[in-house]
Amino acid sequence: MAGRRRTALAAGVCALFLGAAATLGSPSASAAGSSSPEAAAPASAAILSAMQKDLGLTKSEAVRRLAAEKKATSVESEAREAAGSAYGGSWFDASTGRLTVALTDRAKADEVRTAGADVTTVAHSARRLDGVKKKIDALKAPKGVSSWHVDPRANSVVVNVVASRKADNDVRTFVERAGKAGPVTVREVREAPRTFAAGTVGGDPYYTGNVRCSIGFSVHGGFVSAGHCGRTGAQVRGWDNSTIGNFRGSSFPGNDYSWVDVGNGWWTVPVVLGWGTVSDQLVRGSAVAPIGASVCRSGSTTHWHCGRVLATNETVNYSQGAVHEMTKTSVCAEPGDSGGSFISGDQAQGVTSGGWGNCSGGGETWHQPVNEILNRYGLTLHTA
Repeated sequence: MAGRRRTALAAGVCALFLGAAATLGSPSASAAGSSSPEAAAPASAAILSAMQKDLGLTKSEAVRRLAAEKKATSVESEAREAAGSAYGGSWFDASTGRLTVALTDRAKADEVRTAGADVTTVAHSARRLDGVKKKIDALKAPKGVSSWHVDPRANSVVVNVVASRKADNDVRTFVERAGKAGPVTVREVREAPRTFAAGTVGGDPYYTGNVRCSIGFSVHGGFVSAGHCGRTGAQVRGWDNSTIGNFRGSSFPGNDYSWVDVGNGWWTVPVVLGWGTVSDQLVRGSAVAPIGASVCRSGSTTHWHCGRVLATNETVNYSQGAVHEMTKTSVCAEPGDSGGSFISGDQAQGVTSGGWGNCSGGGETWHQPVNEILNRYGLTLHTA
């Protein structure tokens, strides 16, 4: 990898994504006016290849799914507005290729269908469930409780507990107290989540102290990453050990985000690195993918992997403390991937925080949504 980096630097292209200087990959292109599904696909061949590998799709299935997810993303805001106070949440249904909106009032169904979404009826509104989750957020969670989030399909707040710890007194007490807040469903998970920072072990990193993490997305003036990777003011070094800049802001726990300013001969480009396995992917925006949509991740340890969005606005209970408003995915990750890019099609989603499992046996990974980071620090995403 070092030789490839030096070649890229000599060519004058320095990509900050994931701690690497890389040649800018060309996105897939087709003649103007083409009506083929491939022409409409909001992704490069890199994304399509990764989706085929990790989601078990054919190329044509991946193309159709991305097009359907893009439409569902655009439909969501209009459908939510049409639902009003009856809105009970929404998710992308891969089997139908459409957005499903939950409603507490069937009188709103026709308006929501007109917006382009399917409809199902539920007992509790999203506002009600969000209120229940906030009450649970105020509780101190024991280590045997993994996370909790609003699940619109279950129309409940789901509390995830580690299977081997479910009988612990403190876990049972937490679940009982959570149940008093409102509709709660308890599910078992295999492991507790952990962050994915790593010691200095080489690869394609950025470094702070003896920690290696992965760069997330370029913003004007720097890049965003995970908060647990470094404290505000800490110096950041690149793959060649030269100084990139410093953490200008960092928050963990509570949140898990940070941003680093860029100077000293480094600059930013709107690219997620493909690692030579797939083409580099251009970033064109940050529209939020719905629950059920496909998502891919790039990191300095395990490179490209894809999966699905499983939940949003989930509170994750790390050993260092709870982190709020996270997005859970079925994508795997390993130490050193922290801070790396989550992308759906060509839309930035978030920076890798942590999870459980690995990329040999599988697992789940959470990301901190990129729009929250941009809003918190007043940053502008660098897009193509």
